[in-house]
Amino acid sequence: MSTPVPSAVADTVDNALATPEKEQPYAALGLKPDEYDRIREILGRRPTSGELAMYSVMWSEHCSYKSSKIYLRRFGQKVSDEMRERLMVGMGQNAGVVDVGEGWAVTFKVESHNHPSYIEPFQGAATGVGGIVRDIISMGARPVAVMDQLRFGAIDNPDTARVVHGVVSGISFYGNCLGLPNIGGETVFDAVYQGNPLVNALAVGVLRHEDLKLANASGAGNKVVLFGARTGGDGIGGASILASDTFADGGPTKRPAVQVGDPFAEKVLIECCLELYRGELVEAIQDLGAAGISCATSELAANGGSGMRVDLENVLLRDPSLTPEEILMSESQERMMAIVAPEKLDAFLAVTEKWQVETSVLGEVTGDGRLQIFWHGEQIVDVDPSTVAVDGPVYERPVAYPTWIDALRDDSAAALPRTDDPDELRDQFLQLLGSPNLADTSWITNQYDRYVMGNTALSFPDDSGMIRVDEESGLGFAIATDCNGRFCQLDPYAGAQLALAEAYRNVAVSGAVPTAVTDCLNFGSPENPEVMWQFGQAVDGLADACLELGVPVTGGNVSFYNQTGDQPIFPTPVVGVLGIIDDVARRIPSGWQDAGENIYLLGVTATELSGSAWADTVHGHLGGRPPAVDLAQEKKLAELIHAASQQELISSAHDLSAGGLGQALAEGVMRFGVGARVWLREIMERDGVDAATALFSESTGRVIVSVPREEDVKFRGLCEGRGYPVLRIGVTDAPATAESALEVQDVFTLPVSELRERSRATLPAAFGTVIEEPAH
Repeated sequence: MSTPVPSAVADTVDNALATPEKEQPYAALGLKPDEYDRIREILGRRPTSGELAMYSVMWSEHCSYKSSKIYLRRFGQKVSDEMRERLMVGMGQNAGVVDVGEGWAVTFKVESHNHPSYIEPFQGAATGVGGIVRDIISMGARPVAVMDQLRFGAIDNPDTARVVHGVVSGISFYGNCLGLPNIGGETVFDAVYQGNPLVNALAVGVLRHEDLKLANASGAGNKVVLFGARTGGDGIGGASILASDTFADGGPTKRPAVQVGDPFAEKVLIECCLELYRGELVEAIQDLGAAGISCATSELAANGGSGMRVDLENVLLRDPSLTPEEILMSESQERMMAIVAPEKLDAFLAVTEKWQVETSVLGEVTGDGRLQIFWHGEQIVDVDPSTVAVDGPVYERPVAYPTWIDALRDDSAAALPRTDDPDELRDQFLQLLGSPNLADTSWITNQYDRYVMGNTALSFPDDSGMIRVDEESGLGFAIATDCNGRFCQLDPYAGAQLALAEAYRNVAVSGAVPTAVTDCLNFGSPENPEVMWQFGQAVDGLADACLELGVPVTGGNVSFYNQTGDQPIFPTPVVGVLGIIDDVARRIPSGWQDAGENIYLLGVTATELSGSAWADTVHGHLGGRPPAVDLAQEKKLAELIHAASQQELISSAHDLSAGGLGQALAEGVMRFGVGARVWLREIMERDGVDAATALFSESTGRVIVSVPREEDVKFRGLCEGRGYPVLRIGVTDAPATAESALEVQDVFTLPVSELRERSRATLPAAFGTVIEEPAH
């Protein structure tokens, strides 16, 4: 069935009453027969085609969270007083907001734009950035940074380059044009994402407490104002048809246009909104994203417990041939909807005029609890907005323990051959260093501006991005995102906790205090009971871990239907952690800068190679159980690093994760070109492990730090006083010269120049030459 060609005459409410038996194309709009029957029951009649369009987009998986709602409630149920302490706005609004002190707040959120980015990588990724940035603006904040979490297919597959080139240039185009620094993220290559890449985008904004805005329309008589770009035919039904459907082998089953982004229009919109906020000219505000006007009107009215009357012909169009249904569903970018008091309307219009932002008054807030939409005087929508935006279907999807998971877990990496031959260890170390998921990502990151705005304190390749919030005091925040889909495939409960633990640790090693969480939960089809089991496990794992660490989930996104045919992606719950630092001058880099410092390993190494980069790269293996995570130890470790940074005892800190100690040491010497001499003997003796395990295990709760000689006694005392395992494993060596090297005693010595060469060769070999980083 194809979407109908609406007649010249709009399908009015009166017409719907008069023609109850008219066949409607609900299935083509993504609605199931029982959902269509439920809409008829709610309305007491058949829906008009405009109402059908609204319900179809708002009841889609993407907008309604109908398969995930019962699980997401667990985040709200598992909350402590400690978690509420700094939380100003939690789940349910456009983005979470956290009090960072000194009257400042930070808002942040991560969302997916996966399916559009496979069909049209450049626009899909660009509009993903634009959409998440508008969520941040709608909270009353100035956007200050973006990050992206990318998953692509195998690096050597011919289609991967198409997606990589498009996605990376889309992100850099939109973010750079907005003048927002891109301060970090992740890039993973794995064949499991071949037909379904993941493009998750995160944005962060800063605001004063008193500037907070919410998306609640109240106050009868207040005006409903649409401003920003004109409404066109792009992205119509994108939410229902595109993001809530699976790619079959023959390509996308339904293919509406992907939205088209204009970052310069959005830049003007940002400044215009901030001026409107300063003038206190806005009662409530909502960005137009998925489901466009359908979403903005129904959510604003439902959240405010009010009604709304809208005259749809007042919408300014890019394409005059659009029908009312298409106007309701269009996902044209760079649009906002504001609720404005009548006495402030002239002042509001003066500001939008100043910024040359096109504006139209669509209608007004009413007190009758109905959302009524008219087209040239004829009523085409008459609904209770909460039935559209809040009380959509809630599914308890069937759940089944995966038939294949026990066999996968029984196939442990502990059984894989581990060498103690120095030459083989050297070769494996270099193999890992140059592997696609551990290699240098400058090919991607050099396309992004990371220093624009002048407040970037840390960025890639450090463990987290850091932004200064207040120039006077130095107050700032750090943010890191992580997820290891291989661990999640082995155990989604532990995998989600491992993602949180790694992001938490990455924020801690920068010197910040981990404070709050956002997540983007990327999974296969919710109609697959095994996928729902994975999803439930991951949510439980994350909710339990957040409670134990005392960090609340402030909001996020669920992306289902990430699969090709019947083959789902690995569960990929991307977790972002935000931390607060009282002065960015105290930040800690991830590599050492001076010779003659002691290198310490914090934490204990166990034989935990299942799901590791070593198992994948050296043996092509995935099986067993992922590394154990001890959240109490992670918290202890974060507190220890914070204390050490406050006392200025450490000059660098770098967490151990993918690739283990070997990769962390390589990154430590490559960061500033300062060499190191390291020995494994004590680790092997104390922890009872062999050399390969000491180098490549991915045990959690581990960090390497460099300590100036004069702070050595104090640092050891701090670790002993807090009871955290610590071992001196080396010293920083020759400064950045041609001779600087990484020497692992009795195993290998490799010059830093060779390490860099190996690390930097992989992505350019697949995608072309690197843009040289501009001098700063």
